[in-house]
Amino acid sequence: MFNKLVAIEPLNLISSAEKELHHYAKEVVLYHDIPKSDEEITKRIGDADAVLLSYTSNLGSEALANCPNVKYIGMCCSLYSPESANVAIPYANARGITVTGIRDYGDEGVVEYVVSELVRCLHGFGTKPNGSPEMPWDGVPREITGTKVGIVGLGASGGMVADALHFFGADIAYFSRSEKPEAQAKGYRFMSLATLLSESEVVITCLNKNTILLHEAEFEHLGNRKILFNTGLSPAWDEKPFATWINGDNRIYADTIGALGNEDFLDHPNVYCMKVSVGRTRQAFDRLSKKVLANMESYLKKR
Repeated sequence: MFNKLVAIEPLNLISSAEKELHHYAKEVVLYHDIPKSDEEITKRIGDADAVLLSYTSNLGSEALANCPNVKYIGMCCSLYSPESANVAIPYANARGITVTGIRDYGDEGVVEYVVSELVRCLHGFGTKPNGSPEMPWDGVPREITGTKVGIVGLGASGGMVADALHFFGADIAYFSRSEKPEAQAKGYRFMSLATLLSESEVVITCLNKNTILLHEAEFEHLGNRKILFNTGLSPAWDEKPFATWINGDNRIYADTIGALGNEDFLDHPNVYCMKVSVGRTRQAFDRLSKKVLANMESYLKKR
C-alpha cells in the first residue's frame, strides 16, 4: 500500500474507481482542476510516494526533482513511448521511479468516428462546417465499397480502422515500420508511404503523439482530390505544406483542435473538426479505470 497517493489533475476515472483508490493508499488526495505551473504541481505532490495524472499536465524533471518521495507515477492516459509521454520518463527511471501508462482504451470510438464521417462524406449527409447543405463527395452518393483507403500506422487503432472499413468493402493498403503478416493474410497491401499517398483516395493517419510523417514531399505525393483523416493526438504533418494542400480540392477530418494542430484552420471550408475527443466515451472511461487500477495493483504486488 502507498503512504500517500495524489491525483494532480482530473483523471476521467469512473466514480467507483475513484473510491477504489483508497484501497491502494493510506491517504488519497484528488485534485479536480488542472495545475497551472510546475510549482503548483510540486506543491500538490508534496510528500506523496504515488502520483496519478492524465494527459492535460506535463510532469517534468523540474517538478519531480522537488518531490523526493515519489516512487510510482501512474499515467491515466495513453503511453506509447517515452518521447511522446507527458512525463519525464528517462529522468524518473534514473531516479528509480516506476512509470506506468495504458493503451487501447478509446480505440472503438475512433473507429466509429472514421466510419461515420466517411459515410457522411461519400453520401453527402448533413451540412458543411459553414452550415450550407453538404453534397456527396463525387456529386452522387456512393458506398465505401471499392474505395481505396491507405492507413498510415497499423498499430492497434489503425488495425481496427482497417478492419472496419474492410468489412464495408474498402480496398485497404497500409504503411508501417514493418510489414505485418496478419495484415497480409487479410488482403491488406503493404506499400511505401509515397506509393500509398499517391494511390489512396482516403488516407488515415493513426500515429503516436508528436510523430510527423507528412512533409512537403509527402503532400506532393498525396496530391489533389483526397480525403485525409487524422486520428492521432497531434498533427501528423508539417503545418506549412498542409496549409497549401488544404487549399486544394481536398478535405481533412480531425476530431480535436489538438489533432488539427492550429485553431486558425477551423474556419477553412475544407476542414471538418468536431472539437471533441471521439475516444472519450462511457465505455472508454470504464476501460481506462480498470487499466489504471490494474497497473497500481501489479506494481504493489511486485514491490
